[in-house]
Amino acid sequence: MPTYQIEVNGTTSSVDVSTDTPLLWVLRDHLDLVGTKYGCGIGQCGACTVHVDGTAMRSCALTLEQVQGKSITTIEGLSENGDHPVQEAWKEVDVPQCGYCQAGQIMTAAAFLEQNPTPSEEDIKNAMHGNICRCATYNRIHRAVEKAAENMG
Repeated sequence: MPTYQIEVNGTTSSVDVSTDTPLLWVLRDHLDLVGTKYGCGIGQCGACTVHVDGTAMRSCALTLEQVQGKSITTIEGLSENGDHPVQEAWKEVDVPQCGYCQAGQIMTAAAFLEQNPTPSEEDIKNAMHGNICRCATYNRIHRAVEKAAENMG
């Protein structure tokens, strides 16, 4: 098996994995970063969302080979103390119910707000549309994204 270098949350690590190993499993099984969740395994639900060079991407649908030379940020690396404005808004609005999808939701929202710091309600709905919440807390998710945008501005 080849050895790959991977930069995650500002730290470079070496991992020995097959070329087609999904990034999700490298994060969870080789780097012990279990905040990124497995949901569907086909990139449709958003539970596994991480940032790759600042862009929200589904880690279950990316191989380690595809992210070589790129900077990856997981929910653990979004902020040192869990105080990113999106995380703060999530707590303020009391978004989570079961919590399973929340890391992916937060990572999607954080990347979106970096690109669009003053979104309309429609912008938020479109940006968050691909992230599934089994508990259907979509209204609270949208309020939290609005709150985070206010707090960031």
